[in-house]
Amino acid sequence: MKKIAMIPARYAATRFPFKLMQPLGEKTVIRQTYDNTVATGLFDDVFVVTDHAIIFNEIVSNGGKAIMSIREHESGSDRIAEAVENMEVDVVLNVQGDEPFVQKEPLQKLLEVFEGEEGKQVQVASLMKKFTDLSLVADPNYVKVLVNNQNWSLLFSRSVIPYQRDTAITPNYYEHIGVYAFRKGALLGFTKWPVSPLEAVEKLEQLRYLDNGIQLKMVETFEATVKIDVPEDLEKAQKYLENNYKAPLNPQRGTLQASRIE
Repeated sequence: MKKIAMIPARYAATRFPFKLMQPLGEKTVIRQTYDNTVATGLFDDVFVVTDHAIIFNEIVSNGGKAIMSIREHESGSDRIAEAVENMEVDVVLNVQGDEPFVQKEPLQKLLEVFEGEEGKQVQVASLMKKFTDLSLVADPNYVKVLVNNQNWSLLFSRSVIPYQRDTAITPNYYEHIGVYAFRKGALLGFTKWPVSPLEAVEKLEQLRYLDNGIQLKMVETFEATVKIDVPEDLEKAQKYLENNYKAPLNPQRGTLQASRIE
């Protein structure tokens, strides 16, 4: 099974423009994400796919691999689908460019759900993490996911799900971590469906899969994550990098080769 990682990297983000080019430690945010993904050693290849020459040059000038998008795209999945359409690949893992603290274990668990007989049912998989700070559950910047007892997704929302109607029962609340793995066919199918009503109102592309009958297999992770959505998050990320983060170690990693793919 050939597995690649793709890192969609939009330059002009709405809430924090140019965030991927902000310094984080001795590198930019996007380089931290790319280098840490490569260092897991899990993938046959890793690419950044971007809409801007500044990000493209940031990656290739530092020995990495990047792809320039040909068309404009509304979502990271659309951007990745264009890039992989003519690649020979089985599973594509989407690593968010603004989540730089990549750890090997959760990505490995995500890839493993595609293996064996049970894995044949999985078309799309993603990560979730139990909220430990319940004050964040109502924050719309934190996307929630509701799952059944086999960890298949039932709903994603920026709102609080489930609603605690019975105050004597405390439900588990799960944050959706924006790391996806797709079978290539499912990803290409996604691009042919129109934006669904739920996706349009919530601005969550994963709802397009649910609206078209594809549940996501959710994998629970216990790793700490820091997502950079707003400028204040960058300061938190810097502190996390200095005090907590240990980058993946891949002793077999060789020299990265620059690559421009048009």
